[in-house]
Amino acid sequence: MSRWIGIALAAMLPAATLAGCSTAPRAHGRNLGNTTTSAQRSADRSENPSFPLSISDAKAILRDMRMHPKPLERPVIVAGGIFDPGIVAPGIASKLRRVTTDGDRIISVCFTGFSADTFDECRDRLIEAIERRFPSDNPAETVEVDVVGFSMGGLVARHAARPREVAGKRLNIRRLFTISTPHRGARQAGLPTWDQRTIDMRADSAFLGGLDTDLPRAEYELYPYVRLGDMIVGQENAAPVGQTPWWVPNAPFAFAHLGAGNDRRILADIARRLRGEAPLATHPPAALRVDAAPVRHTH
Repeated sequence: MSRWIGIALAAMLPAATLAGCSTAPRAHGRNLGNTTTSAQRSADRSENPSFPLSISDAKAILRDMRMHPKPLERPVIVAGGIFDPGIVAPGIASKLRRVTTDGDRIISVCFTGFSADTFDECRDRLIEAIERRFPSDNPAETVEVDVVGFSMGGLVARHAARPREVAGKRLNIRRLFTISTPHRGARQAGLPTWDQRTIDMRADSAFLGGLDTDLPRAEYELYPYVRLGDMIVGQENAAPVGQTPWWVPNAPFAFAHLGAGNDRRILADIARRLRGEAPLATHPPAALRVDAAPVRHTH
């Protein structure tokens, strides 16, 4: 049952992301006078000193990148979230293809749960997809790639990059960009379920503990992002221990977690980095805004 609920939620993604896209432009694209809400103004103006980018500026930057595409430094893999039937990950890949001359070097990989029920199976699915498209002569690892991981996809990439305990290739990552990934566990993962991946995304799981143990030896650069108000993962969980994610305010009338993969501010910064250009977000990431913590609902 939990699997079908997850797929049903994934099917709702277009509505969730469209809600964020359809309402945000009106806050800055026209003079609406008193009809502009405080939520719209909050989402559009720059509120993060380490990520000084509004929605309107991000759209303009992406539009300029589409008009002046540039090549990629290496192949880009977009790894999807749990139960994504092919909506979020392909959507991210499509937007990134528009800003580069190497669109054929961007692929997306989804993990519906039908053929990848565990993180080991997700890892194998990811590496197999890369090997089919970008075969490597190295028996120990794939070609070097950049990875954009949405939600669980970021954990799949981290797992795939770990040294293999048995024969098989590891994922050779140069840069890992994660969007709303539960590096420290997901808030909603504690709900009853028999899905092993969800169980492994609980904060106290041995799986996450193993990822954290191996992270100091990882050779890739990690760039975590999150939308504030994420009730699924929790904004405080969107970066590994000792790191802070670059955050942006949630778009008005949008689901923070589900819409993060369509957030123009996050995608604009990732696209700039993939094109070898100066990033929009700066180090160190600003502390998470405490006053934006999600409200816990009681019944």
